[in-house]
Amino acid sequence: MENKSLSKSIILSLSILFGLLLLGFFIFKGLKTFSDKDRVVTVKGLAEMNMTATSATINLSFSISGDNLQEIIKRSEIKKNAIVAYLTANGYNKSEIKINNIGINDLQRYYQSEWRNSQQVQVKVDRYTIIQSLTIQSKDVKATEDKTAQIKLDLVSKDLTSTITTNYTFPELNSIKPQLIAESTKNARVAGEQFANDSQAQLGKIKTASQGQITIAGSYYEPEGGETSQKPQEPYLQKARVVSTIVFFLE
Repeated sequence: MENKSLSKSIILSLSILFGLLLLGFFIFKGLKTFSDKDRVVTVKGLAEMNMTATSATINLSFSISGDNLQEIIKRSEIKKNAIVAYLTANGYNKSEIKINNIGINDLQRYYQSEWRNSQQVQVKVDRYTIIQSLTIQSKDVKATEDKTAQIKLDLVSKDLTSTITTNYTFPELNSIKPQLIAESTKNARVAGEQFANDSQAQLGKIKTASQGQITIAGSYYEPEGGETSQKPQEPYLQKARVVSTIVFFLE
């Protein structure tokens, strides 16, 4: 009986000891996990990508003013036809040239008051102004600026002076957004791994991530705050830029 009681006591003691060891192990793991949660590193990842315009247009406009509406409409029509003739003679198809409806501005008066030499005087003005515009599709976006400059010079020499500007269409930002964000995350991880190596630790999982605002830099866009690398000088290029902030666990 005594041996049997002693065996039971030994088994009970071993069970209690094993339970205490197991409890201590889990407490240790819990404290270590809790401690590791405070070991984090915050890094930023930069990604930039150039976007090339998918199409380009040349916008051409001119205005003619006078008091006789029918006369200036006729003059406008003559000038428009002369410009279209020049364009078609220089390789532009009529399908590439869009002629917009004319705009008519009527002041409904022939004189207006102005201050001259401290006196208010009546000055003659043209009552009507005709505004005509054309849009030309450009096949080669990279050559659009050169073509625009040549058109402007040629029209001046032909007494067909007009206001000429260019406009470019770029890919939708959503088409490159996933690639841009993936690149910024990759660069952030590289920075985090460098920090972890210097700290004799290992980079763990992502704790939190914050995607910065995607900014566009180019001839027609300026990013807010001026935080960007050198913007493209070519008008048919834009640079998309994003900086992501990521917090990693350190193990």
